[in-house]
Amino acid sequence: MAELAHLAHPGAEIAVRVTPRASRNALNVADGVIRIQVTTVPEDGKATEAARTLLAKALGVAKTRLTLLRGTKARDKVFRLD
Repeated sequence: MAELAHLAHPGAEIAVRVTPRASRNALNVADGVIRIQVTTVPEDGKATEAARTLLAKALGVAKTRLTLLRGTKARDKVFRLD
């Protein structure tokens, strides 16, 4: 998993691309784009919560500090670190 601690400052908006139903949970950074793969299905926000958990772990913060700004039902999401 990629280390993203350098992005962990209050007020930071972090854009990610989420792929649900992947074979394994993973977080990768390629060409400046953060891609999160989760094994959960995209129903009732389960994939979003799994992505929030992986992103928080990579940032080194509690997942409760990440707020979803945009992308509730989309693959492209934007989280804000509070």
